[in-house]
Parts: sequence; C-alpha cells; structure tokens
Amino acid sequence: MTPQSSGPSLFLIEAAVTAILIGLAFLSPRPGYTWFRAAERWLGRLARRRALAVAAVGVAACAARLAILPALPVPHPFVHDEFSHLLAGETFAMGRLTNPTPALWEHFESFHIILHPSYMSMYFPAQGMFLAAGIELLGHPWFGVWLSAGLMCSALCWMLQGWFTPGWALFGGVLAVMRLGVFSYWMNAYHGGAVPAVGGALVLGALARIMRHKRIRDAFWMGAGLALLALSRPYEGLLVAIPVGLYLAVWAAWQRPLAVVFRRVALPLASVLALTGAFMAYYNWRITGSALNTAYEVNRSTYAVARQFVWQPPRPEPAYHHKVMRDYYVSLEFPEAQKAGTLSGFLDGCLAKAGISLFFFFGFLLMPALCFLPWTLRDRRMRFVVVAIALLAAGLAVNFYMFPHYAAPGTALIYILLVQCLRHLRVWRPARQPVGRFLVRAIPVLCILLCGIRAWAAPLGITVERFPAMWYGTAPLGVARAQVCAELSRRDGGQLAIVRYVPQHNPLNEWVYNEPDMNHAKVVWAREMDAASNQELIGYFSRRKVWLVEPDCKPPKISPYSADGKPEPER
Repeated sequence: MTPQSSGPSLFLIEAAVTAILIGLAFLSPRPGYTWFRAAERWLGRLARRRALAVAAVGVAACAARLAILPALPVPHPFVHDEFSHLLAGETFAMGRLTNPTPALWEHFESFHIILHPSYMSMYFPAQGMFLAAGIELLGHPWFGVWLSAGLMCSALCWMLQGWFTPGWALFGGVLAVMRLGVFSYWMNAYHGGAVPAVGGALVLGALARIMRHKRIRDAFWMGAGLALLALSRPYEGLLVAIPVGLYLAVWAAWQRPLAVVFRRVALPLASVLALTGAFMAYYNWRITGSALNTAYEVNRSTYAVARQFVWQPPRPEPAYHHKVMRDYYVSLEFPEAQKAGTLSGFLDGCLAKAGISLFFFFGFLLMPALCFLPWTLRDRRMRFVVVAIALLAAGLAVNFYMFPHYAAPGTALIYILLVQCLRHLRVWRPARQPVGRFLVRAIPVLCILLCGIRAWAAPLGITVERFPAMWYGTAPLGVARAQVCAELSRRDGGQLAIVRYVPQHNPLNEWVYNEPDMNHAKVVWAREMDAASNQELIGYFSRRKVWLVEPDCKPPKISPYSADGKPEPER
C-alpha cells in the first residue's frame, strides 16, 4: 500500500492546473490545433461504431487500473461498510443468501451487520453480488469492484449515446473513465458506487431509446437498471425512478395506438420489476424472517439511536454489549443527526453535501463547464434532467449523512448535464477567439496528466486527500489490520484473535469482522468481554491458539492470551 505523502496536495495542483488552462485559453487558444483536429477525427470514427465505443470505454477503465497495480495495489478494506459488503460477497460466493447466527454471538457484534435472526450484511445485495463474482471469477472480491467500475463507464457511454451524438457520448465516457473509473473510491474501495451508477445509466439510456423507438429490448434494459437500483440503493434509486416514471407515463399517454406502448414497454418493464420484487421479498424472508422487513431496518432498530431523516425523532437508546458500539451510535452518529435536525445544521449540511458532490463529480477541472449552466437550463430537453437532479438533491438533503456513492444513482443525470454544458462551452468565442473549443479539447489531456500524477503520487511526494475530492487517497488505511490478519493466518492451525481497545479508541477504526463460516475460518475475530464470557469463548474455540490483539498500540500488538484473561509474553 502506498504510504502517506506529506508534499503538495493533488487537490491544489488540480486547482493550479485549471487556472493555468483558463489563462492559456484566453491568451493563446490555438496551440495544438492540428493535433487536436486529427485526434478528434480518429475518435469520431470510433464513436460512430457505437458498440465498439461502449466496449472500448469499459475496457480502458479496467485496463488502466490493472496497469497501475504495481503502484497502487489491491486496496484493503477499512470502512465499516466495506467489511459489511465483503461479508455479503463471501456469503454469496459460498452459495448462500445468509448465515446462521454464530454461537456466543455477543463477542462478534460489529457495525453494519446483523447477527439475529441470521448473520449477514445489513445492506442490499447488489454490491455483494459483484464482490462474489470477483471471488468466483478471479479469486478476489476487489475484482468485482473492478468489473463494476468498468461496466459503469461503458453504461454511461451507452446512456449518453441515447441523448447526444456519438462523439459527445464517447467524450463523456472518456471523462467518466478518468474522473470516476480509475482513481475514485468507487474503483478502490468495497462499499460501492459503481453498481447503482450502472443502474441509473441503464434507466436513463433506455428512457431516451424507448421514447424514440418503442423497442422491447429497451424496456428490458430499463427494467434491469431499476432492478439494480432496487438491489443497491433503493431510496436514492427511487428518487431517480419517480421522475423517469412520470415522464414516461406522460409520454405514453400521448402515444397511439396505446396497445403498442403497453405491449412493447409496459409489459416487459412490469415483468422485470415483478421478478425483482419477488426476489427481494424472498431475500428479506431468508435473512429477517419477514418478506417486508429488511436487514437494514433490523440493524438500525437494534443498534441506532439516530434515524435516517432529519425530521424523525430518535429511537430509545438500546442496551449495548460493548462500549465501542455505544461510542459510535450515541457519541458519534447521534450528535450529527441532532445537528442536522436544526435549521442551521440542516443548511450547513446542505452546503457540505453540495460541496462533496461538486468536487467528487467535477473537481476543479470540469468546473469551467458549469459556468454555462444558465444556458443549459434554457434547453428544452434538459428540463427533465434538471427536475430529476433537483428531486435527487432534495432527497439527499433530508438524509443526515452524505457520501458521493449516495448520489450514484444520479450519475447519469449529472453526466447528461455536464456534456450539455461542455457543448455550450465549446462554441463560446469571446472576442471571436476559440476559447471554449480549446478548453474542451484540453480538459481530457489534463485529466490524463492528473491521472499520471495520481498514479505516482508517492514517489513524487504528492499528498492525495480523501476529502473533499474523494479520490483514492494515499493514506494507508486498513493496512494494520490486514498485516495482523496475514501474520496470524501464517501460523499453524486455527487462530482466535480477542480484540482489546483502549477507552479512547476511535470507533471508525474497527477490527472485529469475520468470515461467514467462523467455525472453519483461519482467523476468528472476537471482542473481549468479562472474564467468564471470555473463558466460555476460549472453551468453545478450544482447538485454536488464542491471541490478544491490541490495535491501539503503535504498532498494533499481538500476544498470547492467558487463562486469566491477561496478556503474557510470547515464547
């Protein structure tokens, strides 16, 4: 894993590069004219071969990430959500939908999983399915992330082909590769983003094609996109699906004969959605015992005090078995929810969410295009896109948390708006100088430059922050736990790692996560409890070597766990 750098910030480098680009565009907007024109002609020929262009964009994203694996290896999980999705992926790879509650389950409680009535991730299954595909096809769950990011870039290019000419669709797909597909955490972490983005792209791409051709296959593509949204981020997916459904319904009402629309659009779409609903009902029943109760709701009602939306009153505080669990839900999460429920906190949260989304999707380099948003808003066919983005933004505003993957279902909407802004920028000629054309042509070149800087940030001494741009940062997250797990895995026989935190432990740095089948896992991670509970745990895993793991020591400390629950020096 790349070590943390302490040199100049990539975020500020991008800002400086953007400023230089704008200055150069006004001072000398004609450099490289012949080269740019030749490149556009070549790419134009590729763009007109639509299927090839879609495939090329996805392959480019996947190939580029593989090419830099020596500099940026496969990432380690660190965030709670990542371990939860990995549990789902490993479960699906074993041919299961869930797992039985483990014995002595209190020792294995952790964030964003449930242990009753079964042992499983609290999240919806789509991300876990891709992780399972990575395990089954290429032997590691990250390859499922890698595949989903490539599919996202291809899906965005395909979607844009339904809204724009082939050249602009390819242009938007290339930007997606460089801004989202290689270095964002959607490619370099396990908690998703690419999967719901694929779903949103299929929905928006199918919408444009259905209204033009009324083909059955496009209705199935829309159904597949809606299914992905329902199985990944159903709330935000619904925020995208509502305006699409209303727009499609109004369009259908004006079509004649109506029976053709019903047969070619409504019926295939309803069939896919019915199958999706049946699967989710069965999935919920297997995990929670109720077709209508999700694992997400079981987890939140078991552990959380804060509710999801800013207007909802808090739940009563539950009885926690572990201090670290209370620290997270009561001392860390709940104050944030309380703040979001006040007017000032809500407004501050809206500003922060807007900033996170702006820097993640656009960065400094694409912001000049947003200067042409007023012109874009006047375009008749953009009105639906603007309304849909506004509805998504309103829905995200009332959720007290926000990360860019929350907005992932709306990625296609954002890229439609971005490409239309770039089209206006390209024809901008202040003082009859081709300033806009130069900017549009130079942006992909500078994206490639920034990608190269990011790939070799560590040897160049450049710092890559995770906030606010949400690029895959240079901080070595997850390495310490992975190293301890690897060290224990190398030892003969099964290992039991009993984790002891200091009272001031950061609850965001969680170590207690396990494989689906703990009884056959090489290493079992457990929380230290009282002496009697610890002895019961040790007795249950009597054939395992027992270790005390202290993550808060620097470096983390591993020592044999003695019979009285105290560490003893290793012999």
